[in-house]
Amino acid sequence: MPDYGREPTFGAFITPSNADPARVVELSQLSEELGLDLVTFQDHPYQAAFLDTWTLMSYVAAQTIRVTLAPNVANLPLRPPAVLARAAASLDLLSGGRVELGLGAGAFWDAIVAMGEPRRTPGEAVEATAEAIEIIRAIWDPATRGGVRVDGEHYRVLGAKRGPAPAHPIGIWLGAYGPRMLRLAGRAADGWLPSAGYLGPDKLTEANAVIDAAAARAGREPSEIRRLYNVNGRFSGRPGGFLDGPPEHWVTQLSALTEAGMDTFILGSDDPAVIDTFAREVVPAVRLAVADRRAAGSAGRPAQGAADQAQGTTEQARGATEQARGATGGMRAAPVEAHRVVGSTFTVEPTPDHGERLTRHDLWDERTRPEGPGPDPDRHYTAHELATAQHLIDVHDHLRAELRQIRDLVAQVADGATDPAQVRNRINEMTIRQNNWTVGAYCAQYCRLVTTHHTIEDRSMFPALRHGDPRLADVIARLEEEHQVIHGTLETLDRALVEFVHAGGHGPELIEAVDVLTDTLLSHLSYEERELVEPIARLGLGS
Repeated sequence: MPDYGREPTFGAFITPSNADPARVVELSQLSEELGLDLVTFQDHPYQAAFLDTWTLMSYVAAQTIRVTLAPNVANLPLRPPAVLARAAASLDLLSGGRVELGLGAGAFWDAIVAMGEPRRTPGEAVEATAEAIEIIRAIWDPATRGGVRVDGEHYRVLGAKRGPAPAHPIGIWLGAYGPRMLRLAGRAADGWLPSAGYLGPDKLTEANAVIDAAAARAGREPSEIRRLYNVNGRFSGRPGGFLDGPPEHWVTQLSALTEAGMDTFILGSDDPAVIDTFAREVVPAVRLAVADRRAAGSAGRPAQGAADQAQGTTEQARGATEQARGATGGMRAAPVEAHRVVGSTFTVEPTPDHGERLTRHDLWDERTRPEGPGPDPDRHYTAHELATAQHLIDVHDHLRAELRQIRDLVAQVADGATDPAQVRNRINEMTIRQNNWTVGAYCAQYCRLVTTHHTIEDRSMFPALRHGDPRLADVIARLEEEHQVIHGTLETLDRALVEFVHAGGHGPELIEAVDVLTDTLLSHLSYEERELVEPIARLGLGS
């Protein structure tokens, strides 16, 4: 099976036990703090020992900021599709686009019947799921005139009003195992979500082939369909079976599954230590291993082993080219900040600010930026300390690369070559937007992308820097203020996109908004690197 090229994502599968509701919420928050992408919950409404999944998801959405939430999977026989559609869209709106819809045809039919719903044969369950998908998508489409009408064998919707539209295109991920459900996933779903306990890794290739064939018959690209996998395992000293062994053993096995088309791995565990190890030691290493393999494939060179990457390879974490670092052209020159001369053994070079600006908007006065203490020229830095300092630049290169994507997308909108609504959704999915420029999420979200060893003390980098060197307090306060300004430029860009669609806006207004974002972001990133790369190394924040 092919590697479809999707960026690997990772999540948690938490038991919605009602014995200790606060613990369930705390595990969800921990998953977000550790940088996982998803938090999911099984949905068994007949289970008296469980919290109601939709109520739980709503509460967790209010207690988190970034992480995506999903039922894993929603019990369709006990959740009428028209109501389920409105529930999902409503929570997506309330959470800022952080909901996806795992959907299951039903199981444990005795319990479902006991709740008052009819028993379905396997064939009937597939038919009902297909009808439900049609209804759900129609409810989410308020732009189409007229009510929703689906006169099916299992669901009859006779003129139901459409809406609300979700905040982003919610994906429908099917929990599917049999051939008929797999074919339905291929022709009608956005993702496939099996569990390793029911479908082992050795069966994935065969199942993916069924999905791909159905997708092709429906005129779809197989790569459009996300491939998620619920997994569980055990961290131990020696490699054993599937996900039984040290973290590097997990890395090798999960990385191999991306070559079989899988792109998302959701860990089933209620043990915070297991979730922590998975997030800190497995997830970043899998990302690096996959990126290295793909880069090696495109360059025609042998890929480095995933186990080697899991043991600390850091140079391959560079997420953007040198070209992404520089300014993108300019109308005027701003004062160029002097770059502090550092000791001869400190070889990490902050990205320079060449002073070129695209606009005449001054959202802050660069001349008033505080400076932190200079480095000790007699201090010698270890290779690990230098690599730690380089991590911040690698993170920023990722942001610079995303900025280039935003500029390209906005240019396409201004030229009428693409849909502004799709561009808004794309930008909202980018890390540059999801980070929201809040200090608490700053490094926790990005540093996991670039090293297997970079742990974050006190939930963020800034508190640790303040504690380690109080002389940096003024610099950090200024950086925090600039984060809020950058967040405002992103909001301005979003409003410009909306204005372009609904109020006859003009292309130059969009270009102006993205130029202001470019000026502020590139200036800020260079300032932050100038002031912080040496303290990060000196204080050992990556150890």
